[in-house]
Amino acid sequence: MKKQTPNMFDTRGAPLPGAPLAERMRPINFDEVVGQQHLLAPGRLLRSLVTGRQRRSLILCGPPGTGKTTIARLYADALDAELVALSAVTAGVKDVRDAAEEARTRQQVTGRHTLLFLDEIHRFSKSQQDALLPHVEQGLLTLIGATTENPSFSITGALRSRCQLLTLLTLTTDQLDGLVDRALADTERGLGQLHLTLDPAARDHLVDHAAGDARAALGGLEVAARLTTATGETTISAATMAEALQKKLLDYDKDGDHHFMLASAFIKSMRGSDPDAALFYMLRMLEAGEDPRFLLRRMVIFASEDVGNADPQALQVATSATAAFELIGLPEGVLALTQCATYLATTHKSNAVITAYGSALKDVKQHGALPVPHHLRQVIGQGPPHASNRAYKYPHDFEGAYTPEDYLPDELVGRRYYQPSDRGHEATISTRLQAWRARAKRPP
Repeated sequence: MKKQTPNMFDTRGAPLPGAPLAERMRPINFDEVVGQQHLLAPGRLLRSLVTGRQRRSLILCGPPGTGKTTIARLYADALDAELVALSAVTAGVKDVRDAAEEARTRQQVTGRHTLLFLDEIHRFSKSQQDALLPHVEQGLLTLIGATTENPSFSITGALRSRCQLLTLLTLTTDQLDGLVDRALADTERGLGQLHLTLDPAARDHLVDHAAGDARAALGGLEVAARLTTATGETTISAATMAEALQKKLLDYDKDGDHHFMLASAFIKSMRGSDPDAALFYMLRMLEAGEDPRFLLRRMVIFASEDVGNADPQALQVATSATAAFELIGLPEGVLALTQCATYLATTHKSNAVITAYGSALKDVKQHGALPVPHHLRQVIGQGPPHASNRAYKYPHDFEGAYTPEDYLPDELVGRRYYQPSDRGHEATISTRLQAWRARAKRPP
């Protein structure tokens, strides 16, 4: 008998016996979903897809505990599709092919469509993501990918273009309060049979500690409830909640409640030129089990986004630290991370690169495919660019390898996307650009 594709869920996604409170309280319909009204309110995109029973591959991006898995399950139910769930941490190309083969057989035998939920899709390599493409493109599988990473960096362009990107938001304090109240009152799936109350200070501690993560809030509540009932009490006190959350921290992995808060503090500390705070948050994440490659990726991004040409060497330092870590590994490899973090925190800062990108992209989207100016067009088969069009001024034929020329399409002549700062190497770039622009304004 053919081995079935490993599935994260049991049939129809029902909670397994003895499941944690967070699993038991998982919404059974979209009306029970807490938050995400920007997607689920009437007339919003996801609600419209569900109401119209439209099959559409989705990438669900957001912090842990915001409902990515829940939405995948409910979407499958709404489409009356078979839900097959894999984790990109343990699955590979063979599992994807097996799922596709089973989907084809299921479609032929029962007429039922298959929805493939791929958790932590950002863990799939480019070749693994490419293996998904034909099955998604042909409509054999409807893909629901879940990720806590920025899809622009972790998901290939080819796969992104075939999916609708939906961003899930961190739950608010009020939304977590409502979720906790529901769990305490629910006698079938929740803790209602225990008749417990929650001390206000304990509630504040729980909600603050969960940091917008529904799973973390319910996990902490469940542990606190067990500790409270063990003593015969009916009110969960602040002291009991503190004890419960201390235990919970040891049970949750790096994708738990504080992951994104610490990552944000790490980035902001480097941006604020505080190497000591940057090191504190970096080492706190590493000691908690964070993958050093996550921190290295963030520093490579930071080198362009927050430093840019103010210090062109910053990107080289970040990429070299990444290569050094791959060569050395832990524990010595952490020295490369430390060197990189302190360098980035103490060098000149500029956001001119990301600002230039945004400005140029805005014009690209607004104006579309503007024609290339005639004097820049190359005649195919006639050698180098300067030999193909006599109207083109070849810069190397002029003093300083520069001569005034308009390179943008006519409709955009004079646009300034890149505005270098007066810090670090960008001050040199700024002076150079000003000199060139001054020459461009002189009469011939």
